[in-house]
Amino acid sequence: MFDIGFIEIMIVSMVALIVIGPERLPHVARTAGHLLGRLRRYVSSVKNDIQNEIRLDELKNMHTSIKETTDSIESSVRQEIDQIKSMTETDNTAPPSSPTPNETSADTKPQVDAAVSSSKPQSQTANLEEQQHHVAKNENK
Repeated sequence: MFDIGFIEIMIVSMVALIVIGPERLPHVARTAGHLLGRLRRYVSSVKNDIQNEIRLDELKNMHTSIKETTDSIESSVRQEIDQIKSMTETDNTAPPSSPTPNETSADTKPQVDAAVSSSKPQSQTANLEEQQHHVAKNENK
């Protein structure tokens, strides 16, 4: 900060000793030290306040950035939901496909059940039957 060397400090202390005198020099030096300490604490406090304001400003900018991002994500999600709703509404308003004369709803149910049961592996079916047997056995006890 200041470019003061040892020689300059010695010259200032000699002049102070001559001007102030040896009786009052310790009191003046102590007062100057206290004032210098207060000045350093004040400068440090101002630096901390400035740094805190800068951090606060950065946090505010980050908050607005995050808020804008969340708002844009929310609006895009709402648009997607609206599109899905409109697609499901158009699907629900479409006329149902009529079954062919050869098929009836009673005829298709057994076919679906047979297809589902045949798609299960035999080991899963055996495991399921074994679990049901153990549950029934435990209930009887």
